[in-house]
Amino acid sequence: MLANKFWQTLSRYSFCCVAFCICLVISFKSLASTQLQSRWQQVESLGKDQSVYFYAWGGDAQINAYIQWAAQQVKAKYNINLVHVKLSDTSEAVSRVLAEKSANNNDKGSVDLIWINGANFATMSEHSLLLKQWANKLPNFSYTDPSNNPAVNFDFGIPTNGMEAPWGQASLTFYYDSLAIDGTANNTLPITLNQLLSWSAQNPGRFSYPKPPDFLGMSFLKYALVMLHQQSDETLKAQLNQPATAQNTAQVLNPLWDFLNKLHPTLWRDGSHFMQSGAQMRRLVGDTELSIAFTFSAPEVPAAVKRYDLPKSIRSYAMQDGSLSNTHFVAIPYNASHQQSAKLVANFLLSPEAQAQKQKAPIWGDKSVLIQSTLTPQQQALFKTTQPHPSALPLNSIKRTLSEPHPSWVNAIMQGWQTRFGISQ
Repeated sequence: MLANKFWQTLSRYSFCCVAFCICLVISFKSLASTQLQSRWQQVESLGKDQSVYFYAWGGDAQINAYIQWAAQQVKAKYNINLVHVKLSDTSEAVSRVLAEKSANNNDKGSVDLIWINGANFATMSEHSLLLKQWANKLPNFSYTDPSNNPAVNFDFGIPTNGMEAPWGQASLTFYYDSLAIDGTANNTLPITLNQLLSWSAQNPGRFSYPKPPDFLGMSFLKYALVMLHQQSDETLKAQLNQPATAQNTAQVLNPLWDFLNKLHPTLWRDGSHFMQSGAQMRRLVGDTELSIAFTFSAPEVPAAVKRYDLPKSIRSYAMQDGSLSNTHFVAIPYNASHQQSAKLVANFLLSPEAQAQKQKAPIWGDKSVLIQSTLTPQQQALFKTTQPHPSALPLNSIKRTLSEPHPSWVNAIMQGWQTRFGISQ
């Protein structure tokens, strides 16, 4: 009898403890949510009616038009004047912030928001040039499902530590003139790196790539480097995800130099001259000097066809051995003059409305960083697409993605390339 009463009392006590703990957890969550909401309201209050100087690459007409659309939206929503400072290379903005820090300009910086990833992020992070722990506190950041989506918390393998808000995803996309391919000595489209080498040898002068440090040229070299190490032992392959050093550089890069020694004699102008940019490469395809080219902005291709910069016979495809892919971000310099306003812009760029608009092929075609399961049915409906243009990259073409190597390999590749193949233009 006493034992029964004891267990009954203990059960009631245990139930009360569990109930109390549940209530306590709910209270803490509610308090945390209230605090986050209060902090964001403060950001909105301080960030309105300001200008935000957004330093971003300006080399694509579609992307520039999208940024102008975003500017109109934040103007209407927050009375923010979003100014797109067009860059030819993101390193220009990095150098500006670094110069301001050297001059002890720690709170009136000229760069409020910057489009960034990879080596430029690594440089800014290393020199403490970015505002920390803000991106992961944006209300719309939860739509990226960060707990189950490491791509939004790492930039080329380096932890973002809340210094960057993800903006989009992109992959290396190839395109070709179907009429030109059909008329070549070997009309089989090359879908792997080794096939591209063979195809270029059989069709000399019909392929090339922009010279480093052009972003697209570097992207092709990184794609080749990663593929050339697919069969390497795991220890050597792992070096791609580690910083480049004097000890590992030769071992990692020698296969790339051997590959390029075979490829270069088959290229446009026998590899004695290299184009300067992706835009020049696209013009050479339009002028029928090249039959195959590539881009990191897949919607650039149908847009160019619609502008008659490329012929209607152009088609896009993804390499079947793998597509170099990465997430790109926006960041706020540590000394930005309008930090709260920049947070409002970054949060809007992460909204389902802005992400859906950006993903539309006629607008930009940049893959969204939002996870559909985190969205409401109404938000998911924003992402429904229409029939793609014939020259656009077919849906689900990318079967295998390749991660970018550690950012330090960019400089190692560039220096090695210049030493071996650099040509005075």
